Amino acid sequence: MTTPTPSRAMAPARKKLLDTALTVIREKGYGAATVDELCQRAGTAKGSFFHHFADKQALGVAAVAYWSETTGAFFEDAPYHRHKDPLDRIMGYIEFRRALLAGDAATFSCVAGTMVQETYRTHPALRAACGASIAGHARTLEADIEAAMKARGIRGDWTAKGLALHMQAVLQGAFVVAKATDGAQIAVCSVDHLRRYIELLFAKRRRKA
Repeated sequence: MTTPTPSRAMAPARKKLLDTALTVIREKGYGAATVDELCQRAGTAKGSFFHHFADKQALGVAAVAYWSETTGAFFEDAPYHRHKDPLDRIMGYIEFRRALLAGDAATFSCVAGTMVQETYRTHPALRAACGASIAGHARTLEADIEAAMKARGIRGDWTAKGLALHMQAVLQGAFVVAKATDGAQIAVCSVDHLRRYIELLFAKRRRKA
């Protein structure tokens, strides 16, 4: 997935380092991404790195925020928002995510999801940043889920927030399995199962209503 450039102004060297961090972390993980390699691949001096970031963890926290900002703009402009029916928007979101699952896992996996798997015990600041990123993206789906539930008279023991987070859990898990199998096919299959689950969830509740 190619992420757009944020609208706010940013120092060129800082942006190069952040863009490089997104690439390297998805390719190799946070632990294997060294400051020397990040500087080399970004084409910046090491002094420039420490001018913008106190240390590697500070870069990691900034990289997650940058990822959230850029992908947020990417999803905000996605075509599934044009559907009138909120359930169609939810299903359109799933299809949109499915279409992104192509090529190497490093090109479609999530920076926050990749990083938190390594750092959730050892780097609390990174865990918090990654958690906020994933939860923040899930929140963008809640309004449509709530609207779809209301339109269909759904009352149950589940919430829009819970379903939105479950969708992210499936997607993040799909990225992990894609890495384990070295291919996107199983991830696509997982997203197809997610689509079927949501179709059945709303269809079952609609019949009861």
